[in-house]
Amino acid sequence: MIVNVIVDVASQAVDRIFDYSVPEEMQETMSAGCRVHVPFANRPVQGFVIGIKESSEVPAAKLKPVQEQIDLTPPLTPELLQLAESIKEETLSLHVSVLKAMLPQAMRAKYKKSVFPGAAVAKLDQNLQKHFAESKFIENWDEWIKEASEEDKISAAKAIRKGLLIVEPKVTTKDAAKKQLVYASILSDADAENHIGELNRKAPKQAAVLNFLQSSKEEHTAKQLEPYGSKAALEALVKKGLISKNEAVLNRDPYEGRHFETSESLTLLPAQKEVLSDITRVIDKKIHRTFLIRGVTGSGKTEIYLQAIDKVLRNGKEAIVLVPEISLTPQMVERFKARFGARVAVLHSALSKGEKYDEWKKIRDKKVDVVVGARSAVFAPFENLGIIIIDEEHEASYKQEESPRYHARSVAISRAEHYNCPVLLGSATPSLDSYARAQRGVYDLLTLENRVNDNAMPAVTLVDMREELKSGNRSMFSDDLIERIKDRKQKGEQIVLLLNRRGYSTFIMCRECGYVPQCPHCDISLTYHRTNQSLQCHYCGHRETVPTRCPECDSDQIRFFGTGTQKVEEELHKTFEDLSIIRMDVDTTRRKGSHEKLLTAFGKGEADVLLGTQMIAKGLDFPNITLVGVLAADSMLHLPDFRAAERTFQLLTQVAGRAGRHDKTGEVLIQTYSPEHYSITEVKEHNFLSFYEKEMYMRKMGGYPPFYFLTMIHVSHTDLQQVVQVTEKMSAYLKSSLSESTKIFGPVASPIPRIKDRYRYQCMIKYKIEPKLMEALQELMHSYQSDIARTDLQIIIDTNPFMMM
Repeated sequence: MIVNVIVDVASQAVDRIFDYSVPEEMQETMSAGCRVHVPFANRPVQGFVIGIKESSEVPAAKLKPVQEQIDLTPPLTPELLQLAESIKEETLSLHVSVLKAMLPQAMRAKYKKSVFPGAAVAKLDQNLQKHFAESKFIENWDEWIKEASEEDKISAAKAIRKGLLIVEPKVTTKDAAKKQLVYASILSDADAENHIGELNRKAPKQAAVLNFLQSSKEEHTAKQLEPYGSKAALEALVKKGLISKNEAVLNRDPYEGRHFETSESLTLLPAQKEVLSDITRVIDKKIHRTFLIRGVTGSGKTEIYLQAIDKVLRNGKEAIVLVPEISLTPQMVERFKARFGARVAVLHSALSKGEKYDEWKKIRDKKVDVVVGARSAVFAPFENLGIIIIDEEHEASYKQEESPRYHARSVAISRAEHYNCPVLLGSATPSLDSYARAQRGVYDLLTLENRVNDNAMPAVTLVDMREELKSGNRSMFSDDLIERIKDRKQKGEQIVLLLNRRGYSTFIMCRECGYVPQCPHCDISLTYHRTNQSLQCHYCGHRETVPTRCPECDSDQIRFFGTGTQKVEEELHKTFEDLSIIRMDVDTTRRKGSHEKLLTAFGKGEADVLLGTQMIAKGLDFPNITLVGVLAADSMLHLPDFRAAERTFQLLTQVAGRAGRHDKTGEVLIQTYSPEHYSITEVKEHNFLSFYEKEMYMRKMGGYPPFYFLTMIHVSHTDLQQVVQVTEKMSAYLKSSLSESTKIFGPVASPIPRIKDRYRYQCMIKYKIEPKLMEALQELMHSYQSDIARTDLQIIIDTNPFMMM
């Protein structure tokens, strides 16, 4: 038996299949999709079996055997292996990086080096001898070398070169399951009775434990048995052969102890019924279609999802629901848990590695048939999919920004084609790409124009901040906003304030000479954070103390410019003394569970104002929110990104949709310096179609998607000259290899020319049809393979870029 293996080595040079022989004892259990340990380049590595065959072109004598089979049940299904192949081709990723992305983090291999003397310890330098005196080897060399003194590092390097120290690499793939010891009785009732009688006289604790285990007939942990007897009593009974002691897998349930009220299907409105019947028709016919549901915020899209899933489950099939990470709120999870109970697994970043693994294992062991999760849940190892739903389909977070650079939408469509089932894409503000596809008939368009309870959409008022300045109001709050906040406070209603910037102020500047502190490693200004009195770089994490005098001209005229969420919170407290505020941004939601805690507190009415960045714009449904204020609507509008207007419109529409979702009427106030820009005026009218037409005209004029496809090539290096040279050569090669209708732009410096001391250049390819593109890009990667391996050069090719910065 021969297996095709993809080895876990992140290098273009070895991104291919290797053949290994399978020892006889593994042949019964070996199957495609399993992980194995194999020898590779004189060290053990983890590999993925992607196929099995009987013969190989490599001579039998040269074939190395598989050292260990890690999985008896393959974690990757045949369909996922096939999918990995196509993602690798489409995104120009390494095959192994796609396979690893399909598995939970807890299943990824760890590589360690252990070091032992290759000769007598006495031959080592004096300073090294002490490290091998007590233990014959250093188990974790990488950890040891981090802590070692400079002298020890030099001595160790010399000893390894001379062969006095031997380095042995080890690969470990920990069993990600959590285990615990359990005890159970192994006696018949009659035997147990005799033993309990005897023990009662000499060891009453042992008798009590045995009596409990015999009557319960189940396994129990030492903790559960504490009321009856100590650990010593348990061990004594094990020794006497009266009870068994075994390891059992412990299931970590992130929602353990939480009670979810069960919910029934709601009666649908005519418009919802119509949308659902189109979807169920496709489910019944067992065919694949992609539906785009454009429904205003509060139009009842979630209820349609729930009833479509119910239909699929009754047919004995499974469902995947993707929601953006930031709208994976407890409210969202609760809706699915309430409807489908224990049949739901939840996958998101707030879970620990172990909890994620246990949720994933429930899916693989077929204990659940619905998965609700963020982007990577699209790879759930189901084998009988009936529907895939992507809520807020316009969200940029569905695109992975590191390798493999897949988009969850295209992965979902590929999987649904394989299983002949529908994909539902839902949004109040669909991405232009999706809406254009729906207009051309590639997707089926379904529309919900009204809110479920026939509530009017909230009235939107635009406040021109230029006029506020002219009238002498230099604060960050317009007079209108202050009046409305006072009014809501008196009525006991709640307010949501959005500012898409965290930190205290965006930068500090010297008023004398104009000096602005920059990050020494990135070409970007530092952001001031009030809580720890520091200046921070949001790109590389560099931190420094705030200068009291200008380093350039020694003036004391250092002032803060721009506004962040911390500053807004402080100003609100100054303006309204009795206002209680919950702030939600990256800084306040770092700790596990803090996101949920803050939202629960707001839902209970413990604060008047929820102030935050874009994480508060989605998925919130609180009946008492009647005012939404947007403080700087244009903060995203003027970024060097062709999607800036689209993202501004989407974010403003989403946050506006938080107001007046129930009985109380809502109001939205948008403060802006660009009140005439169509991405802001169309929010006022709640008019997606008008925005779509204007933005499509701009895209056509500029030659951007959806009229053209884009590919970006990013090159970075610590040496500026090297970056420029490589990008120029690449650009010249592409111009000579691709058709004349394909446009190559660049090389140019990236919008942020330096991050983490690496200079960044880019090249953009625009095309409508380009059959030679993939071939040319593959050729580029291969020709720079040795440079990437030898030098500090980094080349990233993004075939469907979402971040232009």
